[in-house]
Amino acid sequence: MKNTVLKGGILVALGASSYGMLTTFVKMAYEEGFTAYEVTFAQLFIGFFGLVILNLFYKGKKRKTPAAPASRKSILKLIVAGSSLGLTSIFYYLAVQYITVSIGIVLLMQSVWMGVALDAVIQKQKPTALKILAVLIILLGTLLATNVLFESFELDLRGILFGLLAAASYTVTIYSSNTVSTELPSMVRSKWMMLGGLIIVSAITLPTLIQGFNLEIFYFWGPLLAIFGTILPPLFLTTGMPKLNVGIGVIITSIELPVAVCMAYLLLNEVVTLPQWLGIVLILLSIVVMNLKTAKKAL
Repeated sequence: MKNTVLKGGILVALGASSYGMLTTFVKMAYEEGFTAYEVTFAQLFIGFFGLVILNLFYKGKKRKTPAAPASRKSILKLIVAGSSLGLTSIFYYLAVQYITVSIGIVLLMQSVWMGVALDAVIQKQKPTALKILAVLIILLGTLLATNVLFESFELDLRGILFGLLAAASYTVTIYSSNTVSTELPSMVRSKWMMLGGLIIVSAITLPTLIQGFNLEIFYFWGPLLAIFGTILPPLFLTTGMPKLNVGIGVIITSIELPVAVCMAYLLLNEVVTLPQWLGIVLILLSIVVMNLKTAKKAL
């Protein structure tokens, strides 16, 4: 049992870490002259076909109880739900054109309290005192992590806006992932949601890409981003999460935040001050606080 939990924890940590590395790679692609539109389209295009191939392998595996084929209704729901996944990518990659990776990932993590708000509206229930405390900690951590309290500089409002839009669409993606067509295998659901993301991204980016598209994005950065952003994470998370209690799983996935900041520090030489690190720790603490009750049930 302990080995199973440990294996699950490692897989979930690897999946979250893959997401954490992603933004630094995007910034490096920008430095070589590629645009946010080229990066986003290439990642989702390659990622979708990668998941199609993985699904062929997945279907070829022998299972004791074969899964029922996906209905047209279920597939349509997943494609529509997946549009939020595509919007998350494009909003987030546009955001980091104007702000640092460190601030970008902090803004994306606002999806934690947005998720609490969305759940309260849908369930028509007031959040618990523990969740309200966690949200307050997140807001305080955000003020510290963006460094607005200690340095007199102006954050680019475009980056802030796109970052918050990415957090909002990411919140919808998380909700959809946990509620839409859950009777289907995770690998199948990931494929159809990715198709929805690719469709919405194509609709947004192609008018610009038609005017000028650098095909060299498919040589290195496109495949790299697809591997770390759309292929490896679903494999790691869908394999590891079932081995864990939900609360522990969510806590482990928060490793994405420090990984993203450390990658930006090491590869992009982004400066991260002590107050910013304190803010990041507070945000991580809020995630632990929010899921502590659920995690304890597994111990």
